[in-house]
Amino acid sequence: MFSWVLTSQGVNDVVANALTTVGATKFGLMVAITLVLFVIGCFMETIAAITILTPILLPVATAAGIDPIQFGVIMLLNLMLGLLTPPLGMVLFVLSRVSKMSVEQCAKATLPFLLPLGIVLVLIMMVPALTLWLPSVLY
Repeated sequence: MFSWVLTSQGVNDVVANALTTVGATKFGLMVAITLVLFVIGCFMETIAAITILTPILLPVATAAGIDPIQFGVIMLLNLMLGLLTPPLGMVLFVLSRVSKMSVEQCAKATLPFLLPLGIVLVLIMMVPALTLWLPSVLY
């Protein structure tokens, strides 16, 4: 329902125009989308973000030549990184409650994992074959 409201009000076109002007190249557009997804991932639950943002961002990405499978992996990884990033990552609050530790202790424990995940994100953005190899073999 919310996606329909966004589409009918023209929000999709506004976001698409803003992202294409910010990211003039394919890689620039991926960086802009990555930053948007990362920030939204810090505040919003993953399922809600996917439901709301996919109808807006996927047409922009495919028009720029980004494969939908690669875009999906980039989107999920970005939202996951946003959930884990202190101080606003929602998963940190769940982790602190389950482990009976403070949010600060949980944030310190997750920090070593953020760097490798960020490196994987950059690799997936720069080398599409990492995400497209298996689907090309299967299909």
